[in-house]
Amino acid sequence: MASDQAVLSEAAGTIRRLLLGGQIAHVVHAAAELGLADHLNDKPLDVQSLAKATATHAPSLARLLRALAAIGIVHETDDHHYTLTPLGAALQTDAPGSMRARARLHHDEMIERPWHALPHAVRSGEIAFQHVFGIDLFAYMATHPESSEKFDQAQREVSQGVNASLASCYPFGIFKWIVDVGGGIGSLLIPILERNPTLRGTVFEFPHVAVRAREQIAACGLAARCDVAEGDALAEVPPGADAYVLKSVIHGHEDDKAVTILRNCRTAMPPHGKVILIERLLPEHIDPGDEQAGASFIMDISMMVLPGGCERTERAYRDVLAKAELGLHRTIPTAGPTWILEAFPL
Repeated sequence: MASDQAVLSEAAGTIRRLLLGGQIAHVVHAAAELGLADHLNDKPLDVQSLAKATATHAPSLARLLRALAAIGIVHETDDHHYTLTPLGAALQTDAPGSMRARARLHHDEMIERPWHALPHAVRSGEIAFQHVFGIDLFAYMATHPESSEKFDQAQREVSQGVNASLASCYPFGIFKWIVDVGGGIGSLLIPILERNPTLRGTVFEFPHVAVRAREQIAACGLAARCDVAEGDALAEVPPGADAYVLKSVIHGHEDDKAVTILRNCRTAMPPHGKVILIERLLPEHIDPGDEQAGASFIMDISMMVLPGGCERTERAYRDVLAKAELGLHRTIPTAGPTWILEAFPL
């Protein structure tokens, strides 16, 4: 009996730590939203100086800083000045590998409220986002520029370094023209084009994203080789490209819509064309010790809550591709959690 009680007590402690994670995330989000790491970049600051710099209430900020010190984001000196730790430096806006934009997005209303509806989604099968807001995620972002901008910043942050690596994982130079379907502001296509000087590219995006994509492409000096087309991949995609690249697009849709997008690519491409998916692959069997796989399963829940999509196994991708008359030729691992899936017309 005593042994059983010890096991239960240990389990309860673990659950407490897991639940505390949500509150810790709010603390980190507040630090990112207030830009504390940017102000602590140069020298130690006391609470009053930092409160003035961030236009915050000093006594409340002092409590936040002590909580941040307790979780290792800042260091508190003996005279109550604060400096950044190496962990906290990842919340600086322009730091390599910065996490600030992702921390800000994490608790934006667009993300936070649908997660509260997760039990409803599991009970009903309804997309939590649609249940909460009455429209889908993409329609919401089209009419909420602040949330959309946070999303773009987070996507750009995720892409820093990663997309350059992806550009080297596949021989994109074998093509003459590629279309990046749902390519955001060109964060993947730009390093692909920079690496392959004879290649032409098109970003295909919703109108509210296309505006920012054109600005980014022009800023990189690639407007002569890269254009931006506006539209919805559920309706059609630009025809005639040698390859259609879809990075983290298909996981945002359930099978019926995923098949529609892939079939539109299949219809648009010439006989020699290819579809290049860049997605996570769920393992067929769960290993609780595999942290990367664990993150992918949590991402699967995020897809269920927000756009209504899902992460898939390789077998599931084969099935979806086959329904769109595409065959999976090979899968290529990358340095990160994603894989490159190369498909061709059947």
